[in-house]
Amino acid sequence: MPIEPDFLDELDRFEASLNQQSTAVKKGEQESPSVGEGLTFSDYRRYSPGDDTRLIDWRLYARTEEFFIKQFEEERNLTVHVLLDASASMDFGEGDQHKFEFGAKLGLGYAYLTAEEHNDFRFSLFRDRAERIDTGTATRGEVLALVDRINETDPDGDTDFEAALGEYAAGIRSRSLVVVVTDCIGDLDGLETGIASLARNEVVLVQVLSPDELDPEVAGDTIFEDLESDLTRRTYFGGRLAERYRTRVDEFVDDVSGRAQDLGVTHELVGTDEDFFDAFSSVWIG
Repeated sequence: MPIEPDFLDELDRFEASLNQQSTAVKKGEQESPSVGEGLTFSDYRRYSPGDDTRLIDWRLYARTEEFFIKQFEEERNLTVHVLLDASASMDFGEGDQHKFEFGAKLGLGYAYLTAEEHNDFRFSLFRDRAERIDTGTATRGEVLALVDRINETDPDGDTDFEAALGEYAAGIRSRSLVVVVTDCIGDLDGLETGIASLARNEVVLVQVLSPDELDPEVAGDTIFEDLESDLTRRTYFGGRLAERYRTRVDEFVDDVSGRAQDLGVTHELVGTDEDFFDAFSSVWIG
């Protein structure tokens, strides 16, 4: 079922404020820890030969007979990078509970509120590498165009977290917020390495799983299919096997969470059966 853009209007209920520090080159509404000639006064320091004399505070000189330079906190844009897993394992679930579409809406929500704050966003799909699909305008119109591009995307192929995230991280030129939306199904060592390469930025790892993955309601003779390899296995699902499965899922989620915590990364588990706005609130506000 294609994503309808109407949900973006409801996102206005969220306060569009990330409160992140950034060192991007363009000036905007986010404050940077660097000091330069900007819009927000920071402090004074004594004049040194070679300083711009236009920054001397002459009123202060009149009181102290000493030269002091005004320092300003340079206000810069925050860049938000959204990386959405488009591998075959994300092609799971029906209707509003489809993992790829649910995850895409979470990522689009970040892009929309970032644009509302007049900050920059980048939106990419990844499998074994990242593919940027925005055009760099960071506007509401661009978000609407992204909805169309995502609706034209069929999740397929294998995930290579280490290669895709590592390659993407090498292209980030300023401290940013990076939102990775994925089910985390694949090589967890590769996921950890890939996330670690991003961790010089603020990182939010949004793990999206369907209720049928977290707690299957099936029972009896069942065929299980690996979406990325097309391998199938027929087995009787119930009793101890069902209990073991749920234990393994809990261990899997705890493993992802633990690795994220070790890297200083925020991890949010989202079930696709959750109300979308409740889910978005949890990943946006934390």
